[in-house]
Amino acid sequence: MKQQKAPWQYLLTIILAGESAFILPFVLARIFRPTVLDVFGLDNVQLGLCFSVYGIVALLSYLFGGPLADKYPPRKLIAVALWMTALGGLVYATFPSYSVLRILYGYWGFTTIFLFWAPMIKATRVWGGANSQGRAFGFLDGGRGLVGALFGAMGVFIFSLFIASEISEASIIERRVAFQYVILVSTTIVILVGLLVWFFMKMDHKAEQEIILEKITITQVKEVLRLPSVGLLMIIILCAYVGYKITDVFSLYAQDVMQYDQVQSASVGTFLLFIRPVVGVIIGIVADRSQTTFWLLLGFIISFFGALLFATGLVSESSTAMFFISILIVAIGVYAIRTLYFAVMESGKIPLLLTGTAVGLISLIGFTPDIFAGPAMGYLLDNSPGVEGHKHVFWMLAVFSLIGSMAAWIYYRLYRRV
Repeated sequence: MKQQKAPWQYLLTIILAGESAFILPFVLARIFRPTVLDVFGLDNVQLGLCFSVYGIVALLSYLFGGPLADKYPPRKLIAVALWMTALGGLVYATFPSYSVLRILYGYWGFTTIFLFWAPMIKATRVWGGANSQGRAFGFLDGGRGLVGALFGAMGVFIFSLFIASEISEASIIERRVAFQYVILVSTTIVILVGLLVWFFMKMDHKAEQEIILEKITITQVKEVLRLPSVGLLMIIILCAYVGYKITDVFSLYAQDVMQYDQVQSASVGTFLLFIRPVVGVIIGIVADRSQTTFWLLLGFIISFFGALLFATGLVSESSTAMFFISILIVAIGVYAIRTLYFAVMESGKIPLLLTGTAVGLISLIGFTPDIFAGPAMGYLLDNSPGVEGHKHVFWMLAVFSLIGSMAAWIYYRLYRRV
């Protein structure tokens, strides 16, 4: 692949956009899961089904949005996607009914994927060039983690600012008002990030034209599908994304098992977000200097053993230190995998010009956990309340980590010399 030149502000705006797009549909629910359940009047299964609606719409969006990223400049697609996502935030802030909430998540499945996902991956790959894919995706995922952590810290601060009484005694009305401010501030920031992308995520016109195809043909799609790396990445990303979705329950685990209040539980979710940038940047740099495919495999192994700590019941209310150590182990594994699964596209011989098409096809299978992971976790949690339900969720993580490690091992054997 020809080395592409793009300035640092190009990557910085990708990073800002990369997490801002998902703040409203996912990050707030991850950090404030107990609060979201209360103020929207939902149980875990219902919230999971909202994520499923998102996933179903996203599935089609991956397929048709991927080739779009190979035909138009990423800057314009990403900016429009952010502004459309922010419009949904205004609806979210009205605390709509469950039926409207499902429609809203379907809308977000379109705005955050069809115009956004493949352009973000392609733009990052362009910035990384031929020799810095690990660093590029490490900075992307690490930077996204930092942005998410800052959003989380800001959200917790705003939420606590508008709770006049003790959090354990706060009424549902007080919590709803406080969370509304969190949503509205987050929505405003998403709009501003869209403006930054539009004005600052620019490349030289000639370089921009070199990464765009006038027409995507069926032959080119078949060419991509024939690559062994594409099939393996479908499995790797599917397993990795289940792991990432399961990190959503850490704040709920803090409340249900560790007996934390809602602010303390949200702080656990924020702590998790601060781990992500550190892991992303370090693993990206290390992977570029050795074998990216090896570190991908190692991430799955770490995730597997971290899942066992929770699944076997070693983490209990009386072991605070063990709780945070176990979170750290799972997070290192999950975030390392997340950093690297697109970074290995270069070693897997996927052409740069067809990155968007490849990402769309891979994501069609790889991100199906958006459909089934939420309801599956909700079912396990609601049918076995307390610690037992959480154990079942982490056994789910262990199984998918094991399957992912097998696919990563094959990928490593095929492409380790590249």
